[in-house]
Amino acid sequence: MSLDLPLVWAGIIALAVLFYVVLDGFDLGVGILFPFAPTPRDRDVMVESIAPVWDGNETWLVLGGGGLFAAFPKAYAAILPALYLPIMIMLLALVLRGVAFEFRARGRARGKAFWTAAFAGGSLTATLAQGLVLGGFIQGLTLKDGAFAGGAFDWLTPYSVMVAVGLAAGYALLGAGWLIWRTEGELHDLARRWAGTAAGAAAMLLAGVSVATLFLHPQVAARWGFDGHGFSGSALARLAPIPLLGLAGLATVGLGLGRRSHVAPFAGGLIVFLSGYLGLAAGFFPYIAPYAMTFREAANEDNALALMLGGVAILLPVILGYTVFVYWLFRGKVTADAGYH
Repeated sequence: MSLDLPLVWAGIIALAVLFYVVLDGFDLGVGILFPFAPTPRDRDVMVESIAPVWDGNETWLVLGGGGLFAAFPKAYAAILPALYLPIMIMLLALVLRGVAFEFRARGRARGKAFWTAAFAGGSLTATLAQGLVLGGFIQGLTLKDGAFAGGAFDWLTPYSVMVAVGLAAGYALLGAGWLIWRTEGELHDLARRWAGTAAGAAAMLLAGVSVATLFLHPQVAARWGFDGHGFSGSALARLAPIPLLGLAGLATVGLGLGRRSHVAPFAGGLIVFLSGYLGLAAGFFPYIAPYAMTFREAANEDNALALMLGGVAILLPVILGYTVFVYWLFRGKVTADAGYH
């Protein structure tokens, strides 16, 4: 039996995007929380906690974007023009953030305040841009004969802005959960307060985005069995585990904070993001350019997909192995004086 290569590649790209969101999400969240740290010493510890992993986390963005270009060139050609501006803003913000990360640690002392602001601003800007990309993507793309035929600012709507703010709250939740796991003392306690605030904001915004999606996008509403007045029992029963998973994630965060767990708030945040990701997949699969092009219509030729799959079969285990090794190596708590211990 031969492999369904377009489906395999859709799964690889979906996995890469999920890994990027949850891994780079928490270190972007740390940057978003930067302005709320009371002292430079606290900010130094926050940076130290992500220093060994932040650049490796962005590997998944390269894999997802490169995989889309190579495996689904028609989708790449349709999606990029539709979302060109927020994607460019995101990439520029990530570059600024990376430069600020290095110069803040190794530049002159008198420039540290500037690079601190650049790191926080780059983190927030990249997050909001990602949210605008996501919101514009969920709204659907205007295609004609497989090419983008909409306007340059179709992605900028109240809906996409709400998605962007919700993503920022979610990343802040992941960042706070990471700091709870990796820090101690006063910063650890402060991160618990941040996590509670971010969890409340993320829950409200996630609920708002979910309701707005059902009313604004009939294609998604039909998947969930919503007709504008209520849900059909069969569709809701089939997909109910997805929102229940999100509620379980929020409950894990809340219980973890209440019991002063070091790991549960971060784990709960990851579960919330997994639930949201599965909800998106349920809403637009098999469309890769909603709601006009399926992944099969956008796929490259099978011989090209097979050739690239051979390379990924070697590369993906290396990336996963390196990622696991680095997280295991730097698994301890971070202190201001000694870094990891």
